[in-house]
Amino acid sequence: MNLQGCGTALITPFRPDGSVDEAALHAHVQWQVANGVTLLVPCGTTGEAATLTEREWLRVIEITIAAAAGRIPVFAGCTHNATHQAVTNVKKLSQLHGLSGILTASPYYNKPGQEGQFRHFRAIAEATHLPILLYNIPGRTGVNLEPATVLRLAEIPNIVGIKESSGNIVQITELLTQLPRSFRIFSGDDTLALATIALGGIGVISVASNAVPQQISQMINHALSDDWISARRIQRRYYHFMQSLFLEPSPAPIKAVLALLGRGTEHLRLPMVAVSDPVRRKLERTLGELGLLHDDPEEALRVF
Repeated sequence: MNLQGCGTALITPFRPDGSVDEAALHAHVQWQVANGVTLLVPCGTTGEAATLTEREWLRVIEITIAAAAGRIPVFAGCTHNATHQAVTNVKKLSQLHGLSGILTASPYYNKPGQEGQFRHFRAIAEATHLPILLYNIPGRTGVNLEPATVLRLAEIPNIVGIKESSGNIVQITELLTQLPRSFRIFSGDDTLALATIALGGIGVISVASNAVPQQISQMINHALSDDWISARRIQRRYYHFMQSLFLEPSPAPIKAVLALLGRGTEHLRLPMVAVSDPVRRKLERTLGELGLLHDDPEEALRVF
């Protein structure tokens, strides 16, 4: 499994009545694969996994696997703040044919210490044969997964990497300096993707690629090929767009962007709500400046 490049933290499309829009999800995955994304991550933060029922959660993952059709890996989000429930959930995922691996974040709300996090992730890893990507996102979980703990977890055979969303480049550097080269480190922040790759990371799990998969994929591929001039050119062009996706809590901004591009609807589930009018206007202005608001959706793919 060639686990590198641009992964997309997939949104979960909803219909106006709040149900999962299965056809829209299938089409979105197909579009992602067609535009160069190399990894799909359903049911993460961007996918509003915390608002899905267990049946919906499994169904979203099944649809993603079916739409990907074995062309690129699918790592399903599987996070819970109760270790026993996380273990139960990962056992269910282990039965899905075609699933490549698991992405699992630190327990949220409980705020466990480093030993608690270590035992939590170890229990999940021991419950499945699937490869596991850890997910460190302290802004959402309330706890940081420190490098020393990641080093311990990296000794577990099926824990193969981490999505690092701490925003702490010193911490990311510490990981890349101490971990074996075979341990895969993805940036969890679009704006830090090139910095992470420059230090030895192998890609990004992106929010922005929901809307501009070809552009973000090309940026990452250029960086991995040491074509830094081309990589930086794309980052500079899309940097403010990447930032704009977090003007209000994600995934509201990326869903607003997809609606503006005619590639989705803006429906979210409470407690997430649509972006405010000022943010919507700023998103629209940013898309216009990038030349992405075209009548011909294919024209948006030829902006550079």
